Amino acid sequence: MDKFLLQQQVLERLAEDLLQTERAARTAHETATHEENIAENKYDTLGLEAAYLATGQARRAEEIRQAMANWRQFRPGAYDAGKGIQLGALVCLAGADGNEQQLFLGPAGGSMKLVCGAEAVQVISSDAPLGRALLGKCEGDEVSLQGAPVRQRFEVLRVY
Repeated sequence: MDKFLLQQQVLERLAEDLLQTERAARTAHETATHEENIAENKYDTLGLEAAYLATGQARRAEEIRQAMANWRQFRPGAYDAGKGIQLGALVCLAGADGNEQQLFLGPAGGSMKLVCGAEAVQVISSDAPLGRALLGKCEGDEVSLQGAPVRQRFEVLRVY
């Protein structure tokens, strides 16, 4: 599996998210400033609500821009068994039920599920609980997470 191809897919998805968020921000801003939405009394809050929404969407757009900058600068390297799993690692985990999953550990802001060839790959950051638990682990190590009802256990099968 090509890490650089995964990185490009993340950037493409973030670009799509940014376009949608910017459109939503423009629409909310237009609604907030439209002359028909000027408040006629204290209970007429459509314009105010749209302004809050526009502000939130603009903030989200800035977060996506920052994530895109982080992902553009990101250079996933080869796995070094001496250091264990680091940012940029592509990890194959097996759950207690035997099901395998592919994880790509990347910078913040890119959490998403991608398809590479015939395989699904979950992109996570090192800030995510599972991402933190994986850091420094090696092939054959066990990783456990305390979930709400039960503790989840995984085995690191392969790292690229």
